[in-house]
Amino acid sequence: MGKTLFDKIWDSHVVRSVEGGPDVLYIDRHLIHEVTSPVAFLNLERRGLQVFRPGQTVATPDHNVPTEGQDLPIGEELSRHQVEMLSRNCEKHGIPLYGLNHPWHGIVHVIGPELGITQPGMTIVCGDSHTSTHGAFGAVAFGIGTSEVEMVLASQCILQPKPRRMRITIDGRLGPGVTAKDIALYIISKISTSGGTGHFIEYAGSAIRALTMEGRMTLCNLSIESGARGGMIAPDETTFAYIRGREFAPQGDAWEKALAYWKTLKSDEDAVFDSEYRFLAEDIEPMITYGTNPGMGITVSGHVPLLEEVAVAERDNFLKSLEYMGFRPGEPVAGKKVDYVFVGSCTNGRIEDLRAFAALVKGKVKASGVTVWIVPGSKQVEKAAREEGLAQMLEAAGFVLRQPGCSACLAMNDDKIPEGKYAVSTSNRNFEGRQGPGARTLLASPLTAAAAAIMGVITDPRILMEGS
Repeated sequence: MGKTLFDKIWDSHVVRSVEGGPDVLYIDRHLIHEVTSPVAFLNLERRGLQVFRPGQTVATPDHNVPTEGQDLPIGEELSRHQVEMLSRNCEKHGIPLYGLNHPWHGIVHVIGPELGITQPGMTIVCGDSHTSTHGAFGAVAFGIGTSEVEMVLASQCILQPKPRRMRITIDGRLGPGVTAKDIALYIISKISTSGGTGHFIEYAGSAIRALTMEGRMTLCNLSIESGARGGMIAPDETTFAYIRGREFAPQGDAWEKALAYWKTLKSDEDAVFDSEYRFLAEDIEPMITYGTNPGMGITVSGHVPLLEEVAVAERDNFLKSLEYMGFRPGEPVAGKKVDYVFVGSCTNGRIEDLRAFAALVKGKVKASGVTVWIVPGSKQVEKAAREEGLAQMLEAAGFVLRQPGCSACLAMNDDKIPEGKYAVSTSNRNFEGRQGPGARTLLASPLTAAAAAIMGVITDPRILMEGS
């Protein structure tokens, strides 16, 4: 019987299997930031241990950093302390750090790919659930907890039970205004936020192969929101073209050797998956969430489900969610007033996302009464946006490009949505209070966010695309 892509990578990294228990898995790349690493480093010191392979760890502060005035000391005490501790720990242990104002600084899941640190066939971990982003390159990438961060720092290995395998195939051609973010929200709305539990997902099909690398990263990023351990896509010519020439990509003979290996990274024709789903690209429309988990998604032109359309066991949570969000069963979402728009995060803070947003707002003006935060995922994204004239285009429409960071994705910094306010957000989670105490989050693509920013209400982006 053939092997899945996941099996090929996982099995080749198993140092030892514990009978009836987890595998000891070797980790190629360990990404760290300021929030989940301080306790891990403290425990290493208490045990008298050093970082085993510091060259395979990369650090950047992202969660707690401000997105304005990054040349100034961080005002909030806890945030400042965490960023300072990251710097001290990296200096002590010889770990590469791309801190504030470094030209490679940014969100950890943005800078890994853009620097060529992320490569096919690797095992990659980080103390952050959206590490699944890196699976877009044909890597086994997943989030870990603080105790596991310590484990990897000390040994470059981790104890992990092997997940089951799932394949989600999407064939066909996406329609206008439909993005990778819409694919992800569509899938989660169909299989639920627990549908992927215990699995690693491989995405396949012609619609997936047609995605850019940045679109693939968005899709894999959101795998965790279906309950999956991670998501991945087999590497192909699109992958190789993206990696070639990047800072830490193999060069010369090493590139040819790596490429030969990368081309073997695909599921065998006779590989068997534990679960399979198939969808048609033509059935997917621009999506938006209306509730308090990413599975509560509908088309932007659709309506909140009626109570009788919801499974009996889920109705109490459904009604509780609607009460928090201020929606009613059967209510359309289009036309709902918007207070904030957030474009950024490790889900949609890349240059293609900013290009898409800027293209839709070009020649238009931001709606009055709407606060818009446009936050690049890295200094390189910020630089590209300025060099390409996107920043000027945004400014002409009444927007301001901020500095890199996780920003309003999780509100661990100054960028918080006020209580009761509605935010159309390109981030990954819409839990109660995720973007600030009492904040009401509606997840959507950069195109849908742009339409809301211009119209001041939730709007199908295809309407503006037709008129441009």
